[in-house]
Amino acid sequence: MGIGGAGLPGRFRAALMRLAALPVATALLLTPAPAAAALPGFAEVKAAWRSSEAWLLDRHGEPLQRLRLDPRVRRLAWVPLAEVSPALQRSLLLSEDRRFLEHSGIDWRAVGSALGEAASGGPLRGASTISMQLAGLLAGTAGQGRRGLIDKLDQAGGALALERHWTKPQILEAYLNLLPLRGEAVGIGAAAEQLFGKLPIGLDAAEGALLAALARGPNAPPPRVAQRACLLLREQGLQALCGGLEGRAQAVFSRAASGAPASEDLAPQLAPHLARQLLTEPGQRLRSTLDAELQRLARDALRRHLRELADRGATDGAVVVLDNASGEVLAWVGSSGPLSAASEVDAVLAPRQAGSTLKPFLYGLAIDERRLTAASWLEDRAADLPTDAGLYLPQNHDRQFRGWVSLRVALASSLNLPAVRVAGMVTPDAMARTLRRLGMISVDKPGDHYGPSLALGSADVSLIELANAYRALANGGRASAPIVRRQGPQPARLSALGGGRGLGESAAFIITDILADRDARAASFGWDSPLVTRQWSAVKTGTSKDMRDSWCLGFSRQHTVGVWVGNAAGEPMRQVTGVRGAAPVWAELMAHLQRGAGSTPPPAPAGVLRQTVSFEPPKEPPRSEYFLRGTEQRAIRLAGAPHRAGIAYPPDQTRIALDPDIPPDNQRVLLRAQPGPQAGAARWLLNGRELGRGPQLAWFPQPGVHRIALRAADGSLLDEVGVEVRGARRVGPTSPCQPPTACPPGARPP
Repeated sequence: MGIGGAGLPGRFRAALMRLAALPVATALLLTPAPAAAALPGFAEVKAAWRSSEAWLLDRHGEPLQRLRLDPRVRRLAWVPLAEVSPALQRSLLLSEDRRFLEHSGIDWRAVGSALGEAASGGPLRGASTISMQLAGLLAGTAGQGRRGLIDKLDQAGGALALERHWTKPQILEAYLNLLPLRGEAVGIGAAAEQLFGKLPIGLDAAEGALLAALARGPNAPPPRVAQRACLLLREQGLQALCGGLEGRAQAVFSRAASGAPASEDLAPQLAPHLARQLLTEPGQRLRSTLDAELQRLARDALRRHLRELADRGATDGAVVVLDNASGEVLAWVGSSGPLSAASEVDAVLAPRQAGSTLKPFLYGLAIDERRLTAASWLEDRAADLPTDAGLYLPQNHDRQFRGWVSLRVALASSLNLPAVRVAGMVTPDAMARTLRRLGMISVDKPGDHYGPSLALGSADVSLIELANAYRALANGGRASAPIVRRQGPQPARLSALGGGRGLGESAAFIITDILADRDARAASFGWDSPLVTRQWSAVKTGTSKDMRDSWCLGFSRQHTVGVWVGNAAGEPMRQVTGVRGAAPVWAELMAHLQRGAGSTPPPAPAGVLRQTVSFEPPKEPPRSEYFLRGTEQRAIRLAGAPHRAGIAYPPDQTRIALDPDIPPDNQRVLLRAQPGPQAGAARWLLNGRELGRGPQLAWFPQPGVHRIALRAADGSLLDEVGVEVRGARRVGPTSPCQPPTACPPGARPP
């Protein structure tokens, strides 16, 4: 009578058909299934394991950031058996293979029990051991709905082969790492973190029971998983832990489904932006140049200070710290994280308007070309500069003008008008070329594109470009590319910042000395600002138009620190200048870096001479000043006769448009003379006809092309400009002023 004989009663045929699906069929085989011979060894399996995550390490090997790069599954590092909770191991063996330590791959007692139940019409129950399941996982047949006789034969044969060549601990360890557990989690490491936010060694008895219950049905509903887990706990005499188990299962499964991030203890989140640049392969462990302690300090200092500025509209920021000698990046904080509305944007790389942070390079160029010295007089007075886009009217940050100041004071106090005049002297094009040589590759257009506003930072540059250019100042004017990897090629966008010789060593030294001069900056920033450090440092702040960007860049002998504060979307802040926004973070980091390591002023290079200089008129006291050899002077005097008055407004070639909807009184043009001894008695003439006298005059403009002249009391011409007025001819107001086209300041028509 054959196994499938039609003469058997239906009850026995059904029993045999049930048995055909059971692993006991392997007992009928005298030789293992062919697939068993292809199973790898334990060392081979462990070596081939690849985490779905990649790790960015700091310079000492400490983890900085974990980044998932395989979207298909979630696997973490291989977990040794000794690092798996004993409570989980007990529950897993109870659930999946009670006699795991006794059998040789096939649990014959379980097979016999399954045969008996099947023959008596009971429910079909498998008898797969952990060894058989592992063989299926290794062969790729487990968890794919492949439960046919041939597959079970393969798994049984594979289990026998595993037991001959692997130890029991190796089998259990591999099984725990390869087992799919809930959703995308594969292995006990990913499941323990995703569900419980723990390492496998930290799982308690209830958590271990829940995970063991998942091994039988990874995607079972929470009530079913909790029921199975409770049975396992009862078998261990821990029935008291069953209370609330279903609610706990519901909570942890919901948390896993939401994709909530793991705690920073398990998955550090210190350098997400740099990690996305450097990590490219699952399982990668890349050592960077960052220092974890400094990175954490920079991140926390930035967030703490931004919370203090929250009421002023500042939500984001970035920090970078460089080693001056090597160029290694020691800290890279790309955003404020949870405080930012765009935390994925890396503000270390994002171009922003540079503000006054470009002034040191402008003045360095003028000194390098021997056009100016640190003691040269520069004029800080109002200027209306015609450009292709209209009038450019730069102002100082405090809306005040100081007259004549030295270059040292102009730079240290960050005065705008002198910088604009120096930009005209060296030309914006030469300045743009200098910035590019210093590695500021974002300044990629000719200088004429930016015009004189380039002196005040109208160009967009990134924080890493700026910080590396300030590092070039610390290194005598030579720029080299920053480094973020301990080994291997650097990112191309950083390698491009290498630049080269941007400034001469002597000019760079003089600019550095000015940026370190507390006396020179005191007029604008006071004696007790965040720019004052306990040891030597050189520093410059910057604020862009409408206070959209707050900068602070500076260096000690060993390190350069760059800080940006603003908003990733570009919204303006309220009263957040460079000193108020970025400087406190810079000061905190510089204080940390200077602990225990002296930072003394650098020695003067051979091309620099120091001597005492005096000023005439004595607007600044005599001082010891640095000069390029051959440019030294003992006295700085204003050249020529007393300053002649000129026309301050309107500038030559001004176009004025009249609006018929605005009352005429509100459309007067205020003619202004430059300060000077002749200004008080100066005469204003329109097309040769006198309008009035004095340093300023209100003019009622009429359409047409006009020539406005300013003459001294003796009739000599002081200045003359051309003005075009466009619009409808207007009837002037009834006025006691003579002539009727002009009124001196303060005179009001009836």
